[in-house]
Amino acid sequence: MGKRDNRVAYINPIAAARARGPVQNSGPTIQDYLSRPRPTWEELKEQLEKKKKGSRALADFEDKMNERWKKELAKNREKLLGDKDKERDKKTTDKEKEEKKDKKEKKKKEKKKSNRHSSSSSSSSSSDSSSSSSSESENEDDKKSVKKKRKRKKSSARRASDSSEEESDAESKKKKRIKEEADKDKDDKSRRRKRKAERSYKDSSSESSVDSEGEEVGEAKKKKRSSEEKEKITDKSKKKRKKKHKKHGRKKKKKAASQSDSELD
Repeated sequence: MGKRDNRVAYINPIAAARARGPVQNSGPTIQDYLSRPRPTWEELKEQLEKKKKGSRALADFEDKMNERWKKELAKNREKLLGDKDKERDKKTTDKEKEEKKDKKEKKKKEKKKSNRHSSSSSSSSSSDSSSSSSSESENEDDKKSVKKKRKRKKSSARRASDSSEEESDAESKKKKRIKEEADKDKDDKSRRRKRKAERSYKDSSSESSVDSEGEEVGEAKKKKRSSEEKEKITDKSKKKRKKKHKKHGRKKKKKAASQSDSELD
C-alpha cells in the first residue's frame, strides 16, 4: 500500500492580491480626515464661554448655601451665648441679693443695738424689758437665719471637699493597687526564676550524686566479688588439703595392715 498524497498547493498571497485587482475602500480616507470641517476661533470661544457659565452657576449656588449656613451658625451661637450670659447674670444676681440681705440684717442689728442703748437710758425698766425681749427675739430670729445660711454654705463646701477627697482617695487607691499588682508580678517572676535555678541546681547535683553513688556501688560490688573469689579459692584449697589428708590416711592404714599381715606370717 502506498502513502496518500497529503500535499496542498501553495499560493503566493501577494500574487493572489494582484490578480484580484484594486480593493474598494469602504471607510473614510486620510484625505477625508484632513479636509474635515473645523470650527472657527469665534465658535470655539463661544463654546468655552458656555462651559464657564455652567460652572459659574454651580459656584453661585454653593456660595448662597454657604451664606445660609453661616447665618444659621451665627444664630445658634447667639442663642448659646445668650443662655450662658443669662445663667451668669442669674448667679451674679443671686449673689448680690444674698449680699444685700446680709447687709440689711447687719444694719438692722446695729439699729437694734443702738435702740437698746437709747431705750435703756430713757425709758423705764418695764419698757426696757419689753423692748429688750422683742429686740432679743428679733435678734435671735436674725441669728438663726444667719446660722442656717452659714450651715448651708458650710455643708455645700464640705460636700465639695468630701467629693474631691473621695476622688483623690479613689485615685490613690487605684495607684496603690496598680503598684501592688506590679510588685506581685515582680515577686512572682523572681520566685519562678529562683525555683528554676534551684531545680536546675538540684538536677545537676542529683545527677552528680547519682554518678558518685553509681561509682561507689560499682566499687563495693567489685570488692564483694574479689572477697567472694578469695573465699572460693580458700574453700577449694581447703577441700584439696582434706582430700590429700584422706588419701595419706588410707595409704598409712594399708601399709599398717600389710605390715601386720607380714608379721603374722
